[in-house]
Amino acid sequence: MTAITAAPALAPARRVGLLTGVRHALTLAWRSLVQIKHNPMELLDLSIQPVMFLLLFTFVFGGAISGSPGDYLQFALPGIIVQNAIFATMTTGFGLNMDLTKGVFDRLRSLPIARWAPLGGRILADTTKQAWSMALLVGVGALLGFRLQNGLSGLLGAFALLLAFSLAAAWISVLVGVSVGEPEKVQIFGFMVIFPLTFTSNAFVPTETMPGWLQAWVEVNPVTILADALRGMLIGGPVAAPTVQSLLWAVAIAAIFGPLAMRALKRRL
Repeated sequence: MTAITAAPALAPARRVGLLTGVRHALTLAWRSLVQIKHNPMELLDLSIQPVMFLLLFTFVFGGAISGSPGDYLQFALPGIIVQNAIFATMTTGFGLNMDLTKGVFDRLRSLPIARWAPLGGRILADTTKQAWSMALLVGVGALLGFRLQNGLSGLLGAFALLLAFSLAAAWISVLVGVSVGEPEKVQIFGFMVIFPLTFTSNAFVPTETMPGWLQAWVEVNPVTILADALRGMLIGGPVAAPTVQSLLWAVAIAAIFGPLAMRALKRRL
């Protein structure tokens, strides 16, 4: 009789440490950024569309709203930056949905990397794109006559606040991206929800010019609060109150939509 020996049990997979997971996420973020080289249209979307909005609002509506394009530029540029950032968060859900539907996400998760690295890399890459878009808008705005009133410290504070809020808002995009079946539906959500959200704020026109019943919503709209905070940092005005309120909105959004997005992602996988 031949003895039957049991195969030795496989050792459990080693848990990926935090620093290693961060390195994995950074590598995948770089992967997403390098794709721009092979798809230049993505860079055009990040560059031409924000500048087009800036030029249209400044030179088409500026004279009618503020009396001159220059005066309107000083008021509207922070709001345009906020609107562009909120819309840009939808690229996270769009790209994530593309990776899920094409099987890229499954292949990445089959590698010996941190389980959260593919999602973390996607969010980090899109945050980098956000920083590029804001820098571009500020640069073009300066060429058109926009003047910073609070110097470099105000500009850096505006960058930090906008990116923090965008990171929180990205969880909404993640939830939409893993909940719908096609990437185009992520864009439809953006136009149906984010478009009216940004235009029913003071991003483009002062609150006092709106009907009284609409002003009540505008004043509590997170887009209004974030735009006010950026105006305070860039051109002067109240800073502490709108900044704290924006951060509270960011924490609330992340606390609500973060767990919902992760639960939906686990169901999708």
